[in-house]
Amino acid sequence: MSKKLYIGNLPYSATDQSLGDKFSECGTVQSCKVITDRDSGRSKGFAFIEMSTAAEATNSISRFNGTDLDGRAMNVSEAKPQAPRNSY
Repeated sequence: MSKKLYIGNLPYSATDQSLGDKFSECGTVQSCKVITDRDSGRSKGFAFIEMSTAAEATNSISRFNGTDLDGRAMNVSEAKPQAPRNSY
């Protein structure tokens, strides 16, 4: 079963492709999405990556948490479930 990771403190130069390539060193990346501002299109400095197994996700956390990516120390952790939104 796949496991979703949260990657924070990313440099603005990080892209879906570059981040996916880096995390593929630990296993199969099913999806990678750098979150961008909808108005400017600029990265917000965080991303979500879905690894194919929990073991690969755990390996990614231990390998990349606190490591440097273009001068920024990445924060890598298991993603928390999205909170439900209220519709008005």
